[in-house]
Amino acid sequence: MKVIVNSKKGLKTNLNVLVDKKIIEEKIETRLNELSKTANLKGFRPGKVPVEVLKKQFGKAVYGEVLEKILKDTSSQAIEEKKIKIAGQPKLDLKSYGEGKDLNYNLEIDELPSIKLNSLENIKYTNYEIKVTDVEIKKRIDDIAKNQDNFKDTKEKESATNGNLVIFDYEATIENKSFEGGQGKNTQIVLGRDLFIKGFDKQLLGAKKNQVKKIEVTLPENYPKKEFAKKNAIFKCKILNIKKPEPAKIDDEFAKNLGAKDLNNLKELVKKQIQNQFAMSLDGISKEKILDQIEKIHNVEIPDNLLEHELSIITQDLKKDDIEKNKKNNEKIAKKRIKLGLILNELGEKNSLKVEEQELKDAILKQVQSMPDQQKQVMEYYQKNPSAAVTLRGSIYEDKILNLIKKKSKQIKKIITLDEADKILKLEHDKSHAHAHAHTHEHSSKSNGDLESKKPKKMPKSSQEKKKIRKK
Repeated sequence: MKVIVNSKKGLKTNLNVLVDKKIIEEKIETRLNELSKTANLKGFRPGKVPVEVLKKQFGKAVYGEVLEKILKDTSSQAIEEKKIKIAGQPKLDLKSYGEGKDLNYNLEIDELPSIKLNSLENIKYTNYEIKVTDVEIKKRIDDIAKNQDNFKDTKEKESATNGNLVIFDYEATIENKSFEGGQGKNTQIVLGRDLFIKGFDKQLLGAKKNQVKKIEVTLPENYPKKEFAKKNAIFKCKILNIKKPEPAKIDDEFAKNLGAKDLNNLKELVKKQIQNQFAMSLDGISKEKILDQIEKIHNVEIPDNLLEHELSIITQDLKKDDIEKNKKNNEKIAKKRIKLGLILNELGEKNSLKVEEQELKDAILKQVQSMPDQQKQVMEYYQKNPSAAVTLRGSIYEDKILNLIKKKSKQIKKIITLDEADKILKLEHDKSHAHAHAHTHEHSSKSNGDLESKKPKKMPKSSQEKKKIRKK
């Protein structure tokens, strides 16, 4: 194999690859010999088909198979020989090929830029700490208590009112005939919520224990048995019990029912819950500001094919007119995403950061445990979708890089109240909304220049990963 650099301009390199016909013929011969051992053709014993017969009958197919493998192998070897770090998929242009001929083709390659990493010492970010008061903790616990279904029996002759829990057995009929699904035991409904069948609740108002009530309703359109949908039905209800709500007593027992050790422990858990609700969003704001500074202190040349790919992602759901109107802005966003991805990836490689298999397993397990009702489905999702695990690995890798940046940057610690946290989040939300509005209506690049997304959508793959070759 002979490899020549035809041209090199900026990040674009054009290679010419020449493969001697003898190499191709040897590989074809080897493949035919392999097939002769397993081929089953009429008139020949299995595994005893002469190579000449196979070549005559399947020669073109074998040549195509061998050619594809040679293109894949030699293009990778050529890139490795010239020590090129490729960005995306090279374009392959066949110049000369065919049985009995040398193979001659060109490779058009976009290279990854060489990145000079600058010092991170002047990067600043804010580490927000949420101060939660006792009053705010009490309010949250009171809200939890209000949503707890806590009922006690009413007096014997007390009538059911809105908010009461009514427990009853029923038998229902349509045109005096029983129907499937028309019977129920110990059915419980809270009056006023109208969650059973529309209009059912109201007819139970005033009911008393041991009373039999006749309820007339129309079965809903989405009734499980379609033949009964929209039919008028009569429910004969035997009232077993009526309970009225009572405020939950907030004490250690109440806390234990919620999974806490005692009331003090519940207060601590609620405090952490409130802080965590804000922490993720506030950390996201700090992250965006870090990335914005990282992008500004580095100069990076963007490979054309990465730009084309990123633009295709940004514009995939847009109409042709919208793509044309927002062309400059979309290009600006795409360049920023790619630039950040390349810088972060370089930081990761230079600092030998990697994601261990155990870290990935722990992250998947954490997601599984966070959804106790869907643990099996979540685990199956990751087992059946390898790309989901790849995405999760990428997130862990990015978090490691950001933690590295934080260690080398200047941290500004700021203690804020819930009201202040709300204001910060609202301000960022308004900025994002303004950006979306500007993007849709194609404001001038000056007016929306500071509003585009700063998050790199995709980290580039390592240059050592195998790349597919696409033909021109």
